[in-house]
Amino acid sequence: RAAEPVAPLTLKAALELALGDSPELSVAGRELEALEAAIIQAQARPNPEIAAAIEDTRRATRVTTLQLSQPIELGGKRAARIGAAERNRDAASAELDAKRAEIRAAVVAAFFDVLVAQERLRLARASVELAQRATAAASRRVTAGKVSPVEETRARVAEAGVRVELTLAGSELATARKRLAGTWGNPAPRFERADGDLETLPPLPALADLNGRLAVSPHLLRAGIEVERRQALAEIERGQSVPDMTVSLGARRNEELGLNQAILGISIPVPAFNRNQGNVLEALRRTDKARDELSAAGIRLSNELAQAHERLNTAHQEIGVLRRDILPGAQSAYDAATKGFELGKFSFLEVLDAQRTSFQAKSQYLRALAEAHRSAAEIERILGAALPRSTIAPVTTNCHGKSPPQIIKQRFAMTASLSPCSLPEGERDAGSLREFYVKP
Repeated sequence: RAAEPVAPLTLKAALELALGDSPELSVAGRELEALEAAIIQAQARPNPEIAAAIEDTRRATRVTTLQLSQPIELGGKRAARIGAAERNRDAASAELDAKRAEIRAAVVAAFFDVLVAQERLRLARASVELAQRATAAASRRVTAGKVSPVEETRARVAEAGVRVELTLAGSELATARKRLAGTWGNPAPRFERADGDLETLPPLPALADLNGRLAVSPHLLRAGIEVERRQALAEIERGQSVPDMTVSLGARRNEELGLNQAILGISIPVPAFNRNQGNVLEALRRTDKARDELSAAGIRLSNELAQAHERLNTAHQEIGVLRRDILPGAQSAYDAATKGFELGKFSFLEVLDAQRTSFQAKSQYLRALAEAHRSAAEIERILGAALPRSTIAPVTTNCHGKSPPQIIKQRFAMTASLSPCSLPEGERDAGSLREFYVKP
């Protein structure tokens, strides 16, 4: 178990804590190990049987029979059984990848929520300082007899309102820290603060590029592997309709006649009444159901990806306008109003309005930053690919030397080269998003 640092927490450290100490990942990993063992069992062949019989207890007329029987599986039962076990293993591997991607996305979103909450607290503290300066300026003007005492009252009310915002910002930060620490099972976070660059934004990749990577999403791979698993189970049921054969070889000793006789036998059940038709039909219908679920999963993930992309696009545009026009203008207006108020050129209402506008613009900027990072984390979750930031360990992909299921290739017109298992080991999780986080 990695120790949570008391010093500033980086995103890399948070991911190591969550991914290395997650009970959910441990459960999924144990299931994968169990299904690896199930493959070994599926490869086993039927055991032979030895039978012995004695007729008549009198030694002179006793007949002793010793026989060895070997069941022989027909109808491809063993191959189908192994195939189903391997598909079960692949499904567990995809489930582990999907769970890891979900946890990683949750950590990234929670980490940036902490960064936003820290900035909001810093903004609230700065606003309190500005409000105190405005109150002091109003008090001086009242003392000098330049304005009505009502102006000072308004200033103190405005300062009290900003202090409420400060309290709320502190509570929000505490909640965000607990949410982040909860991803690695710690209800009482030890880290003092999160250390990261909140204003380093993800760029906006083309939606077509993201959709091209959707075919190797662990969520979609899991649905595709389920189709293959159901097909393998259907093959097992087809094999069950073919009866197995048992070959027997033995010897019989007749003491009365003094003869030794060889015994050779073959037994095959006759499928006169039960040819396993119902189980075969059920397995085929469940295969059709799995295909429909794959189609539904593809549509759902594509819609989720488009929505996350649109939110990221909107956040980009909003941040651009805020940085270029609104934030500089709001700050300039507030500085001018404050200076003019101290010189007696503006009323306090104008200062208060400029202060409120500046605070709202900065708060909107923080919300837009948070939305951008949440949208990027959602894209990571959907694609199951770590968007490469310079200090983040990549998501591990469980590769068994297989490309994505053929049904996914056909349905999404992809090639095996898009499989993360076909990429060089250091590039499996980056894909076309290798330079995702850059300075805006």
